[in-house]
Amino acid sequence: MLRNEFKIAIRFTLLTAVVLGILYPLAVTGIGHLAFRHQAEGDLIVVNGQVTGSRLIGQNFTGDQYFHGRPSAAGNGYDATSSGPSNYAASNQKLISRIDGDVAHYAAENGSQPVPIDLVTASGSGLDPDISPAAAMFQAGRVANARHLPVTTVRALIERHVQGRQFGFLGEERVNVLLLNMDLDRIPQ
Repeated sequence: MLRNEFKIAIRFTLLTAVVLGILYPLAVTGIGHLAFRHQAEGDLIVVNGQVTGSRLIGQNFTGDQYFHGRPSAAGNGYDATSSGPSNYAASNQKLISRIDGDVAHYAAENGSQPVPIDLVTASGSGLDPDISPAAAMFQAGRVANARHLPVTTVRALIERHVQGRQFGFLGEERVNVLLLNMDLDRIPQ
């Protein structure tokens, strides 16, 4: 009797492993490639035959002539193989010091304007490609000065890049930093 139960348990374990470990992932991957081909393949941006980046993964832009994204805690920054948060508690001195330094840096660049929170806090993945419209507008003056462009031109470009909430009610409005910077590079100076 115990032997029969053991055989049943082994068969059920093997069946479950095959169904949930092989068949289900293959089916979900196949559906993903059929229904959401671009996203399943990384939503890569190709310019002149070269992969420039992905709409789904943030990149580190450091020059004054570019909009900056959220800080990244993923590896050495925006490392997709090390995706994840820093896991520092809000009371951790390293996190507080980094945020204070970022706030001081942005405040020095932009005067007395309050610094948008998403410019100084990392996302859960550390790979967020988007910032809030407020964070983009906050940087408009610096970018316009560095590129010798009217700030109205830069602000209009930001407005064109604002993406609404998903399905009209999920999440917040956002601006993809890579796409914004690519369009910024297309403006003659």
